[in-house]
Amino acid sequence: MTNKLKITFLLGIFMMIFSSNMNAQLKPGELVDGIAAVIGDEIVLESDVNEQMNYAKQQGASQTDKCDFLENLISNKLLVYEAKKDTLIENRSAAIKEQANAKYRQLLSQFPDEKTMLTAYKFRNSFEMKNAIEKIDIDQYYGQAKYQRITEKADVTPNEVTDFYNMYKSQLPEVKDEISLAQIMMYPKLTEAHKEDLIKRLKKIKQDIAGGETFESQARIYSEDEGSAANGGLYKNIYKGQMVKPFEAAALNLQENEISEPVESEFGYHIIQLIKKSGKVYDARHILLKATPTDDEIKTAKAKLDSIKGLVLAGKMTFKDAAFKFSDDKKTKFNGGIITGADGSDKIERESIPGSISYELAGLNKGDITAAFEDEDNKRKVVKIIKQEDVIPAHQITLETDYNRIKQMALNKKRNEMIEKFVNSKLPTTFISIDGRYDTCNFKANWKKESIKK
Repeated sequence: MTNKLKITFLLGIFMMIFSSNMNAQLKPGELVDGIAAVIGDEIVLESDVNEQMNYAKQQGASQTDKCDFLENLISNKLLVYEAKKDTLIENRSAAIKEQANAKYRQLLSQFPDEKTMLTAYKFRNSFEMKNAIEKIDIDQYYGQAKYQRITEKADVTPNEVTDFYNMYKSQLPEVKDEISLAQIMMYPKLTEAHKEDLIKRLKKIKQDIAGGETFESQARIYSEDEGSAANGGLYKNIYKGQMVKPFEAAALNLQENEISEPVESEFGYHIIQLIKKSGKVYDARHILLKATPTDDEIKTAKAKLDSIKGLVLAGKMTFKDAAFKFSDDKKTKFNGGIITGADGSDKIERESIPGSISYELAGLNKGDITAAFEDEDNKRKVVKIIKQEDVIPAHQITLETDYNRIKQMALNKKRNEMIEKFVNSKLPTTFISIDGRYDTCNFKANWKKESIKK
């Protein structure tokens, strides 16, 4: 593997592994095909190695060494193994199991029936598939928790950033065309008549339950929550702070089996039944009617945003002040509406901008603002205006133009050095067995010690 690949890929391998989600990990038609390595009581599958290689190729890596991918996966499994023994890392296995069930139901909603889904993913039964989902999520949680514990004090000085740049500048990739964007986002307000209709419908459902219908059956019929409706509205092992505040406040004020009055949250209107409560954990069922705006409600929200745009263009307020005052997006309203990418940078590659937004930005120059348009955020209809703050043509990375990006690279390097040091310290006391097909690998760490190898 070239030095360039080591800088652009290996420095981020741990975060890539930790952030892998169900869509990236469980692909229809893929089968588990054998054990590549055992670390403690953790296992790396051959299919895990192949998936990470395929991911790298999709990201543009032209050279891939299977041994490098296996070694990084082994390192991650060692972190998972150590995390499970760390008493300062909360054991969330029960909650993760329930989340896996919710993910299973969400995947199922994308298929006409369960048999079709299991066939597509090549699982023999639902138990097998749920276990696979749970395993992925447990590895992600424990691996990331241990990674953060080891690297929480990592930092780099300006001199270290400069030294990193001087050492690797000839290997750093060219930055593609980028733009900086700021937005004001609004959830269209429901009319009072629309709200009353949702509340009336929930009260009728509650009356039917009091008349003999079960909460579970009514949730399956009426609830619009894709994550729980098929399971009778049930969420198990909910930790305090996990749900939105209105939901949690209502649920924890109930007696067991009591049903709440309609409760408003950012997702819509609920009735909630507390099943049981034990310490910081509780089980609850709910029925959700989403606050889906009508065309007229969306039109009203667009008109309001266009009037706000008019105030900004007239110089009566800045876009930053307008975002703070009017935006419903908690992620951006407190920093002037600035949209950040996955790496936390406010510079976003133009080609990664969703098509719906690219369409609205077409023809705009630096400083221009779009007209109000409809979009979607976390499966909710929203309206937005977006300001094109800056346009950055493709260029070679420099300290002057990309200091924060270089600082993050230097910090990632330091974090990975800390992880490498931790891993090496655990090798003497950890059982490790690597399949014979990897006997020719020249690993960086001494994974194949004869004293601990079967």
